[in-house]
Amino acid sequence: MYFLLLQGVNLRAVVSSGSIVAKVVLIILLCFSIFSWLVIFQKVLLFQRSRRASEKFRVAFRKATDWREFKGRGNSYSFSPLLGLFLAGYGEVIYQLRQATPGNKSQIRNMEAVERSLQRASVVEMGRMEKSLGVLATVAAVSPFVGLFGTVWGIIEAFQRIGEMGNANLVTVAVPIAEALVATALGLIAAIPALMAYNFFQSQLKQWQTEIDDYSLEFISLSERNFTETK
Repeated sequence: MYFLLLQGVNLRAVVSSGSIVAKVVLIILLCFSIFSWLVIFQKVLLFQRSRRASEKFRVAFRKATDWREFKGRGNSYSFSPLLGLFLAGYGEVIYQLRQATPGNKSQIRNMEAVERSLQRASVVEMGRMEKSLGVLATVAAVSPFVGLFGTVWGIIEAFQRIGEMGNANLVTVAVPIAEALVATALGLIAAIPALMAYNFFQSQLKQWQTEIDDYSLEFISLSERNFTETK
C-alpha cells in the first residue's frame, strides 16, 4: 500500500511538471478511460436487466392463453428485447385477422408478412443492445496511438533538453522520459479494458441474436397453430 501511495505522488509530480502537450495527452487518455468505463457499467447493467426480464418473459409467454391480455402486461418486461418482437408480430397477426370478410373464418393469410415484421423488430432490438459499443471499439483502437504520441513527444522533449543543457545526465531527461512512459501506460490502461469489454459484449450479442431468432421461430409456430386465440 505504501508503495502505491508513493507511486501516486510521483505520478502527480510528473503531471504537474510536464509540458502542456503532455498534460493534454494525459487528460485525453483519462477521459477515454472514464468514458469507456461508464459505457461498460451501463452495458453490464442493461444486459443483466434484459436477461432477467427475458427469462420471465419466456415463461409468461408460454403460459399465456390470451395474447391480448399478455400484451397488456408487457410493461413488466420492458427491458427484454423479446417484447419488441412480440409486439411487432402480434400487431401483424391482429391486422391480418381483422381483414377477414364477413362469413369467412379469421386466419393468418400471409405468414411471410409476420416473419418480416419479426425480422424488422429483431434489427431494431439488436441495434438497441449494440448502442454505444462503438465507443469501446474507438477507445481500444485510438488510445494506444494517443499514448504513443505522448511517448514520442516526451522523447523529443528529452532530446531538446539534452541540446539545451549540453549533457545527457538523468536530471536533464528525467521529467520528459517520465512523461513518455506515463503516456504509454495510460494509453494501455485505457485501451485494454475497452478491448476486453468490447469482445465480451460482442459474444453476449451473439447469444442474444440466437435467442431472438429462437423466439421468432417459436412465435411463428404458435401463430400458425393458435391464430384464432389471438383475437
